[in-house]
Amino acid sequence: MPDAGRALPRNDPRQYDDLAGEWWRPDGAFAMLHWLAEARAALVPTASRPGALLVDLGCGAGLLAPHLAGRGYRHVGVDLTRSALEQASAHGVTVVNGDVTAVPLADGCADVVAAGELLEHVPDWRRAVAEACRLLRPGGLLVLDTLNDTALSRLLAVRIAERLPTVPKGIHDPRLFVDARALVAECARHGVDLRLRGIRPGVPGLLGWLARRMLAAGRPYATVGDQPRATVAGPKPRIVPTWSTAVLYQGRGNRSG
Repeated sequence: MPDAGRALPRNDPRQYDDLAGEWWRPDGAFAMLHWLAEARAALVPTASRPGALLVDLGCGAGLLAPHLAGRGYRHVGVDLTRSALEQASAHGVTVVNGDVTAVPLADGCADVVAAGELLEHVPDWRRAVAEACRLLRPGGLLVLDTLNDTALSRLLAVRIAERLPTVPKGIHDPRLFVDARALVAECARHGVDLRLRGIRPGVPGLLGWLARRMLAAGRPYATVGDQPRATVAGPKPRIVPTWSTAVLYQGRGNRSG
């Protein structure tokens, strides 16, 4: 199981430097982020005007980029981690090294703001939400996903998940998880009517993936040219809707005006 190579506090951003080589490994430490990026991109329509801008808050290494290809957006990614931004740039993202609670972009500049697997890492998630809404032009779309502030979420996303193959220990601080009702209310304060639905990995795909990961444990990653490829064969899990928002949930809403 890959951990950050040094003892760091939970949710310390320096973990992403230590895990920089994992971003684009489909079965690496950030495998689930690949699945979530695909599901998040499915909420984004084709751009409705020339020059449309999508701002990707907490973009990491740009995992959303392949799923937005051909949609007509200029993709700008904001992140604190320079090692991740270098990789995002290599995948066509215009990168901004900055804090998502103080984004150095103009009011109303974005047709879409994406905030995927971000808010549960931000000590002041309300400020991040305010920034996301500020960036949206009237009618602009906010899409996000995050972890709910519930006992079940803390159990599954931290205590159990961190015992699974490839999940880094300490990547989440459960004290930062985001109450779903509070998030809807905060978005409403800033003019965005956010609609939520629960999501989860599909069970058959997830079980198959875990089985393949266990069989492949200890094998080095192969490469094709300079790009890593999966060490195990089989379909990747897909993120599917579920009736409950108690653990992982997805939001979509437009700014009024």
